Amino acid sequence: MRPGQQIPIQHEREARPLKRRHSASYYVHRARDSLTTRVSKIICGIFLTLLFIGGVAAFIAWLSLRPHRPRIHIRDFSIPGLEQPTGSDNAEIIFNITARNSNQAIGYYYDSVEALVYYRSQVLSGATLNMTSDLWTEFTKDRAVGTVVFRVDITGLVRFKVSTWDSKRHRMHTNCDVGVSPDGSILA
Repeated sequence: MRPGQQIPIQHEREARPLKRRHSASYYVHRARDSLTTRVSKIICGIFLTLLFIGGVAAFIAWLSLRPHRPRIHIRDFSIPGLEQPTGSDNAEIIFNITARNSNQAIGYYYDSVEALVYYRSQVLSGATLNMTSDLWTEFTKDRAVGTVVFRVDITGLVRFKVSTWDSKRHRMHTNCDVGVSPDGSILA
């Protein structure tokens, strides 16, 4: 601004009433939907409500029926011929395995189950101990210490049953280390 000029001042004027450009009937007519629009909104609302109710019902069913894995317990494990001084020819492996179902509404069906017993990294074939001479020397060292540790691997095919519905077969795998005393019985 130049010196000597004053800032223009506006005087407050009285507020003018708002001028309506259209009448009230114009706005009512615009707000009214056509019949097809209303029907489509009702159908969409019903569909979304049913979808929400179905989703909640499916979630509740999943929470109540979701299967928990069976709990596998080794009840007995013994090798009566462990006290043999030479080799382990014809020493039988005797073990009892229990599977517990923690589900109340779901049943388990075991289609096939296979159990393998390992000593160190060697599979003990069949129901008897067949060891090489090197493995037998390691075995006698462990037996002299007081504990021989075996690993039991269990694999199988399991189906779940909920009332009348059977699931497809699922693969189950579990393993457990078992300590055995020098006389061949399981340790606590």
